[in-house]
Amino acid sequence: MKHLLPAPLISLLLFIIWPMLNASLSAGHLLLAALLALGIPLCTERLRPGHARLRRFDLALRLVLVVLVDIVLSGVQVARQILGPESAIRPRFVWLPLTLRDPHAIVALAGIVTLTPGTLSAAISDDRCWLLIHAFNVDDEAALVADIQRRYEAPLREIFE
Repeated sequence: MKHLLPAPLISLLLFIIWPMLNASLSAGHLLLAALLALGIPLCTERLRPGHARLRRFDLALRLVLVVLVDIVLSGVQVARQILGPESAIRPRFVWLPLTLRDPHAIVALAGIVTLTPGTLSAAISDDRCWLLIHAFNVDDEAALVADIQRRYEAPLREIFE
C-alpha cells in the first residue's frame, strides 16, 4: 500500500481540492481527482526530503489558529495602509536568521510568511540559515524579526524538531 500511496495526506488533499477548484462533483472530475491524487505523489516522491514528523500536534493546531487570525488582522492593517498616504509606507527586504533545521519546518515558515498579507518569502540562503522576507511596511526591522521568530519559528521548532 505504501508504494501506491507514498503520501496519503497529500493524496487526500488533492482528491478533495480538485473538485473544489472546479466547483464540480461530476464523475469525470472525481475520476480526474483520483488520478491526480494517485499520480502526483508517485511522480514527486523523489523530490520530497523524507517525511515530516509532527512532534506536537496540539501545538500545530494552535499555530494554525494563530496564523488564521494573523492573516485576517494583517489584511485589515495592509488595507488601511494602502488607503492611507503612500509616503507612510516603508517597504523593505529583511533577512531573518533561522534557527530551524528541519526542511519541512523551514518550508512551513516560508509559507506562513507568504500567506500573511504584507509579507512575502523571497529567498532562502544556500546554507538554510537565513530567510529573505519582503515586508510591505517596516517601521522596526528588529521588531519584525523578533515577532516572526516568537509567533511562528519557535512553535515550528517544537512541532518539527
